[in-house]
Amino acid sequence: MRQTPYIAILIFSFIIFLIDFYSFRGLKKIKLNLKESIRKIAYLVFWSIPIIIIIALSFMLLFRDSVNPQSVMIYFNYFSGTFLLLYIPKLIFIVFALLDDLYHLIKFILLKLSNIKSRDSTGKKITRSAFLTRVGVIIAGIPFISIIYGIGWGRFNFIVRKSNLFFKNLPNEFNGFKIVQISDFHLGSFITNKDKVEEIVELVNEQNPDLILFTGDLVNNLATEIEPFIPTLSNLKAKYGMYSILGNHDYGEYVHWESVEKKQENIDNLLKIQEQIGFKMLLNSSANISFGEASFSLIGVENWGLPPFPQYGNLNKALENVNDNSFKILMSHDPTHWDAEVTEKTNIDLTLSGHTHGAQFGIEIPGWRWSPVNLRYKQWGGIYKNNNQVLNVNTGIGFIGFPGRIGMPPEVGLITLRKI
Repeated sequence: MRQTPYIAILIFSFIIFLIDFYSFRGLKKIKLNLKESIRKIAYLVFWSIPIIIIIALSFMLLFRDSVNPQSVMIYFNYFSGTFLLLYIPKLIFIVFALLDDLYHLIKFILLKLSNIKSRDSTGKKITRSAFLTRVGVIIAGIPFISIIYGIGWGRFNFIVRKSNLFFKNLPNEFNGFKIVQISDFHLGSFITNKDKVEEIVELVNEQNPDLILFTGDLVNNLATEIEPFIPTLSNLKAKYGMYSILGNHDYGEYVHWESVEKKQENIDNLLKIQEQIGFKMLLNSSANISFGEASFSLIGVENWGLPPFPQYGNLNKALENVNDNSFKILMSHDPTHWDAEVTEKTNIDLTLSGHTHGAQFGIEIPGWRWSPVNLRYKQWGGIYKNNNQVLNVNTGIGFIGFPGRIGMPPEVGLITLRKI
């Protein structure tokens, strides 16, 4: 019998009840003229929430191996969304409750040291304690509303992010060549919103792309996640074809398999379905994209990431049949690969990556873009340059973990190649 889930549940339960106890204590300071019966119902609802949350987590941890992995992932997405919706605001509120307690502690110490008796205000002015508590409630409401928006609307607010990229050695024939990059579909997360995948396909085709490149993580875990979407995805169209690589989620690494053979069967099925849709797979290999007598090299590697992510990518192998003087585009799922093996070590002109999702949370204003994922990834979203080499990190079209996007909309990347 595994002990880890039970220990995790106990630790989680302790933290949850600690947060709720402190939140409850702070909220009681807000004097509301409620009937006693309504007050009791409010208390009952408040304390029912942590109990339900703990039961839900326990079910997920204890029975995850006996439930279909796709169902577990969907369940986890919505569990995490509910948890964040309820507990991020509480954590923010607790900060103000702690400030109030700190104020009272300092006041108590000073009064003891000065031997002066505390005098309570008898006027109708709001006390400092009540003021801090109410400010805490208002500030905590901001993430509450933001999370509701992210789950209800933000995750489906698809945008086209357009970029013009300039290169000296781009063949003249490809000046104005349009590439649509899509990444991190995580199709299993769309199982209850199939119409949104149709919307994405329409959005991609509206760009009239010359080439469609998919930079990994088509699924959460299983190849079978794609099956309901095969007819829709087969409608993707590009003049010079569609190419795809694998991301870390495409290997089924996060599922307990009965055998190595079963795991490989899942990968083989994934590759077969992608080819059925119309994608040509580049697995440590390359292809030539030709226009008349001109061409450029398209290179694709399997997933290569810093630990704990797998390093199946073999860039040297992928470059074996590539003309060293050609214009080169590399598809590599994880952007850390760029600094590790591409920049200053190769003459690859453009690298296309995904993986980060931009944490599905961020802030963007003209000229400035921020996400907490930059604490983990130096290159996490948008265009990066190192001398003549360029990296574009697509922040993805899907979602996983948290079933929403806040300030980091799902994107279709439209890259237009320009000759300098």
